[in-house]
Amino acid sequence: MSLPTFSTQSELFSTAGLSTHLFGQTDRYRLFAKLVYPPLTKARAALEKCYCQENGRAAIEPVLMLGVSILQDLDGVPDRQAVEMLRYHAGWNFALNRQLGDEVFHPSSLVNFRNRLLEHDQSALGFKTILDALVEAGLVSRQSRQRLDSTQMFGRVARMGRLDCVRETLRLALKELEQNAPMEVRPKFWVTLWERYVDSQVDYRASAETLGRKLAEAGSDCWLVLQWLSEPAQSELANGVQAQLLKRVFGEQFEVVAGSPTPLTQEKTEVPAEAGSVLSEPEPPGKPLEPAEAAGGNSTEPSPQLELEPPIIGPQVELKIKGKGELSSDRVQNPHDPEATYATKGQGEQKKEHVGYKVQVAETVVEGSLAAGEPTRNFLVGMVTHAAFESDEMGEKKMEEEQAVLGLEKPPVKYVDAAYISAEKLVEAHAQGRELIGPAQCSGRKDGRFIAAEFDIHVEERRGVCPAGKVNAQCSRLEEKSTGKVSFRFEWGTSDCQACPLRSQCLGKDQPHRTLVVGEHHSALQARRKEEKTDAFKEEMKHRNAIEGTQSELVRGHGLRRARSRGLAKVRLQNYFIGAACNVKRWIRREAWKLGQVMSPAAAQGQAATQS
Repeated sequence: MSLPTFSTQSELFSTAGLSTHLFGQTDRYRLFAKLVYPPLTKARAALEKCYCQENGRAAIEPVLMLGVSILQDLDGVPDRQAVEMLRYHAGWNFALNRQLGDEVFHPSSLVNFRNRLLEHDQSALGFKTILDALVEAGLVSRQSRQRLDSTQMFGRVARMGRLDCVRETLRLALKELEQNAPMEVRPKFWVTLWERYVDSQVDYRASAETLGRKLAEAGSDCWLVLQWLSEPAQSELANGVQAQLLKRVFGEQFEVVAGSPTPLTQEKTEVPAEAGSVLSEPEPPGKPLEPAEAAGGNSTEPSPQLELEPPIIGPQVELKIKGKGELSSDRVQNPHDPEATYATKGQGEQKKEHVGYKVQVAETVVEGSLAAGEPTRNFLVGMVTHAAFESDEMGEKKMEEEQAVLGLEKPPVKYVDAAYISAEKLVEAHAQGRELIGPAQCSGRKDGRFIAAEFDIHVEERRGVCPAGKVNAQCSRLEEKSTGKVSFRFEWGTSDCQACPLRSQCLGKDQPHRTLVVGEHHSALQARRKEEKTDAFKEEMKHRNAIEGTQSELVRGHGLRRARSRGLAKVRLQNYFIGAACNVKRWIRREAWKLGQVMSPAAAQGQAATQS
């Protein structure tokens, strides 16, 4: 009898023969191979659309790349370490149907794979694949009770002041133009602006007035560059990414308040005082800049070497720096990531500020108590990443749209906090036969006066009762022509208010009688405020509390708090993989617990000892 062929290399590193001994029935990598890898192979048809079928070099198996991407977030490792795990880790290879010693790829291939998903609008593919597998396994229903909450996510950029943002945007635009504009087509003012914004920095020890002048100067220079780019000969340069961003930032920070642009001349021209006059910061408003200050000098004498050519602005054109109240919420905070916006949460000592994004997380709610040691039965059914400045109501709307794409139906019951509750939302949910459970928001007191929540208002009957028990004397229906929004104004009689013992708590200074404006659906909001004081409502709201733990799990266990890349699309892809990894972890833990329930105590103890 001849001996079979023996390969030391194969016998030493193969995971197939050692799977029974290395990976017990409840091992997480064995369960990944059993539960997760088969659904990933079904996603190959969708992944094939991201690759060319007829030419190019052979691609790395996309199912493998998808599995590695999920395992990365499951074990919390970066790209380079993920490749090392494929090279040395038996569990990773077993989970992904590989053998130790199989060829690995360069870590940058994972970056290329994620870029392919973005280019072909497949960001949610991994999350949807796992979610469909959970539905098939009977762990998630297409229509289920849900809880919803949001959390902030920091971008990979810092918040810049207005002067920093404008100057840096102009610097990036000049760098882009340097690469694309030959020397012969560059304008005559090129060297001046290059020295000012690329080779120089602002001295931030200068006074606030000087920094304000610098901002006005930067606005003038932005206008100069944009006017040059508006010429027909520069149309291709004007379509550059940084050139378009410069146009956006200029429109966000400045305003042309008089006249129209004057065509640029081709000859060098000195800047007269009235031509270089640009409004500075709002304090003091309307103060014109001296020519030397407009050029960036600190002295009162003109600086010849900083003389601009041709004029910045024509005599009939004036720029105004927008005041704080005129700035839009979605403005650029840092040109290195224009989609990272500024937002605040809370007030006073609890106030939190950040520049980045907002993430909405939806989770199923399965009723019933868990046995001792039983893992959660709830899974994530939505991960929506959107602009930080957008409201939670807008986030809820986007969540409904995402879940429709994922093949889920609207939940019959949804548990939320006060940020998602409004009169319109309550009426809409009731009309659709759904329940929106959460506390209603209350406006803060102004000078200690009674707020709307303390009045008993019946909009349908046009009747309102104040805290002193007085009925309103008049009710008027108001409608905004631009939006069609309807509201009602309740007024109480002057005689009742003047003689009221609660007058000081209700009326403002020199106010003869009380008026109150409420929306047309105020009755629904008032009913919720009464309902939330009952014990039954408080007991029902306990179903929402677990979403806070889920947010903590995503932040602490999977790094949801900080973006790893710049741009909303890449951050959205990151969060989809985080959501998929969280669901995989919960699925594996639940399956391991179920297997442990049917195993004999001795076998379960042996499995635990082997894995430890």
